[in-house]
Parts: sequence; C-alpha cells; structure tokens
Amino acid sequence: MSGHVPVISGAVEGIVDEAVFRRMVRSVRGEPGPVYGKSGKRSLLDRLPGFNSAARFSPWLVLVDLDQDADCAPPFCTAALPAPSNGMCFRVAVRAVESWLLADRDRFASFLGVSPARLPEDPDDHPNPKQMVVNLARRSRSRDMAKDLVPREGSGRSEGPAYASRLIEFISDDRRGWRPQVAARSSDSLARCLRSLRRLVRSPPGGAAQ
Repeated sequence: MSGHVPVISGAVEGIVDEAVFRRMVRSVRGEPGPVYGKSGKRSLLDRLPGFNSAARFSPWLVLVDLDQDADCAPPFCTAALPAPSNGMCFRVAVRAVESWLLADRDRFASFLGVSPARLPEDPDDHPNPKQMVVNLARRSRSRDMAKDLVPREGSGRSEGPAYASRLIEFISDDRRGWRPQVAARSSDSLARCLRSLRRLVRSPPGGAAQ
C-alpha cells in the first residue's frame, strides 16, 4: 500500500455502533471515513445494496446486530448480502454490539463498577447482551452509573437516559476504555470482524488508499 492508510467508510445501526466502528478501524491501522445509517437495522439493510455498490471502488465496513434474526451469523449474512463486493466487509455482532464490549471483561467491569466475575466468559452466547449490561449496572458501586444506564421505573424504556453516551465514553477512552484486540479473545464474531478488516486494510479495492 506504499505506506498509505486506507479510508474505510461505514454504515451502522446507531451511535454506539458508530463509536465501535471507529475504534475497530483505528485498531487495525485504517482511517475511519464517513459513517452512514444510524437509523436502525431495517433502514440499514434496505440501503445495503447501495453500500455494496460503493464498495466496488472503496473499502466499506457495514455492521449490524444479529439480535434474534437467526441462530447464527453466516446464514443471516448470506440472506442479507448474497454477493458482497470486493471492498465490502459486512459483519454481524452476535447477538449485539454490547457483546463485544462485555468481551473486554476487566476493562468493562471496571467501567461499570462491578466484579469481572459477573461478566460472561463467552458473551456471544448470551441471548440479550444489552439487558445484561443494564442488569450489571443495577449492581454498580457507582450510583451515577446505575442512574445513567438503568431505565427509570415506569419509563417504558429498555435502558437508562444516558445509556448510549456512557457506552460511547467507554469505547472512546484510549487509556482505560475498550480494547478490540483483547475483547476478540472472548468473542468469535468480533475476532472474525477484525480479521476481515485487516484483510481490507492490506488489500483495499484498487490496491491504494482511498
């Protein structure tokens, strides 16, 4: 690549996923480019053919949660994007991007104010990682953390008022925050994503930085 750093465009479901995208791209020595979507999963999948067309000419990472849409990621990926372009890295977080945060057990436990022993050893197997994060926050030693991440009684919400901003704070902290390479040791879906990203950085479409 003649020393050039490829710019990787992205599309994600929401603002927490955008922070994850940026952190991962930098962790494999790429440069995060424009990030599209951020309007939910259905909208993202509807626009996927257009992103895939753009990936014929420049590198892209499109990131979605598996949720409960399939038993595992491969059939979901094939159904959503049967013919990915050369520059497309279409990856699925099993079962949600929170699994990837939980996989960095020591750092995330410290951030939440709980014991690392309370975090799962294999977060990809947990059916509802977002709910797990909220439940962990209920046990936090920090009242502010609990207040921010746990929904108020009667609110009808699944997470607290500062859930997204708190997770973004953790993801973006260079000194004490999320470590994708460490988390990948406990999350197969994250490890696969990072491997695909490294290949994309090494061999972007056209063989040069965009």
